[in-house]
Amino acid sequence: MANQIVLIHGAWQGSWAFEAWTPYLHARGWHPHGIELPGNGWGTPGPASLAAYVDHVCAKLEAIGEPVVLLGHSGGGLIATAVAERAPELVTCIVYLAGMMLPPGMRYAELIRQVSAEYPGEDLSGIGARLEWTPGRRFSVVPQDAALEVFLHDCEITAARRAASMLRPQDEAGRAITVHWTASRAGTVPRVYVEARQDRSVPHVLQKRMQELVPGAHRISLNCGHVPQLARPEELTEELLRVLTNLRSELPHGAD
Repeated sequence: MANQIVLIHGAWQGSWAFEAWTPYLHARGWHPHGIELPGNGWGTPGPASLAAYVDHVCAKLEAIGEPVVLLGHSGGGLIATAVAERAPELVTCIVYLAGMMLPPGMRYAELIRQVSAEYPGEDLSGIGARLEWTPGRRFSVVPQDAALEVFLHDCEITAARRAASMLRPQDEAGRAITVHWTASRAGTVPRVYVEARQDRSVPHVLQKRMQELVPGAHRISLNCGHVPQLARPEELTEELLRVLTNLRSELPHGAD
């Protein structure tokens, strides 16, 4: 696989969410490219939508000019899937970093409902119960104390506070999205799932269920919370590059 990796952030975030991790990737000879999704406070102006996100990421992939590893953190996993559906020839591997890896047409809210019915005592609310909303509920806001407790509880406190302060209002049109993908396009791209066992945002039971519903991903299991790239950047780098190296060796003639 080529040593280009494109990093797609989740809701309320920007490319800054990967800043603590990218030096580790550079040190191992990789070239990370952070994405600023349109309509997300840190990205380009315009409405937030799945179509706008996919257009934006695909334009970046075309500019890079060679197939890339495409990583989606949290809700960025949905966008990575949609990009791979549109342009599988531009993606050598999808990495879901504590990400949403859902079957075609399934919403994350539906996954929560299904698992809640099986585990009635399990708290699967994540950040949802802590969100604040603008009038009309177009934008959601993550209070800093909630970010520290749900997203960043196992990160170094100074780094965690900075990350919490960087979150921005999220357009709901770009968060409550559904991806329709096919086995013949996105389904042909190798996948890696990085599960975070102490995740309070996407609880581990949901991460396990997604891997059951969309089988075949190479699994990496880290004992950390929702932001491995900040909580465990060195371990994440070692484990992910080990898997990507193995995947490269499995491709015909080591092709990208």
